[in-house]
Amino acid sequence: MLRSTTSRPSSPPELLLGPLWNSFLLSGGTAAVTLVAAVLAAYPLSRFQSRFNRPFMYSILCGTCLPVTAIMVPVYGLFVQLRLLDSLPATVLFMAATALPMAIWMAKNFMDAVPLSLEEAAWVDGASGLTALRAVVLPLMRQGLGVVFIFVFIQTWGNFFVPFILLLSPSKQPASVSIFSFFGQHGAIAYGQLAAFSILYSVPVLVLYVLVARGAGGSFALSGAVKG
Repeated sequence: MLRSTTSRPSSPPELLLGPLWNSFLLSGGTAAVTLVAAVLAAYPLSRFQSRFNRPFMYSILCGTCLPVTAIMVPVYGLFVQLRLLDSLPATVLFMAATALPMAIWMAKNFMDAVPLSLEEAAWVDGASGLTALRAVVLPLMRQGLGVVFIFVFIQTWGNFFVPFILLLSPSKQPASVSIFSFFGQHGAIAYGQLAAFSILYSVPVLVLYVLVARGAGGSFALSGAVKG
């Protein structure tokens, strides 16, 4: 696989703002797409009992055990054939697909904590299934949705391998890949710029970890919603 050997410009704004913005686009887009797909997939698994639910959940769990490096060769070939190489939206969709199995497991567990009787009350009032999901279930599991979003965001933020393979243009590469621009040839390393960039690169992850830690002890606001 051939990659461009053209050196990147050494402008500090471009080296800092461009890759960080690409990381936000890649991580935020992946987390948003994964969250929507995980909620839609977890809803029938949580609300409707079927003999296929358990085998399906186990198959999803097995999907989390497959390392992404094992499928990158056929994925790269598929991207080349479909002319999706160096496409940020296509990379977002692929990374969302790789994060979806674990996100479905997490979303289902959070959705199971919302009593079905609350949805039934909404159905009695004439709400459709989608309306009950949007107006009743999702507001009550908003902390869980935040955890899923942050989990996928952090996982994507630190991903180096997938963007390195699928995004060839330096202008589209995230910070996890462009950090190599501080490593010059013949062992020359810009230690000062590398340290400053590493601090900026770590700030969003640290902030999200604090948010997760603060919300980990929270519980759904269901007190008094269902009579015992």
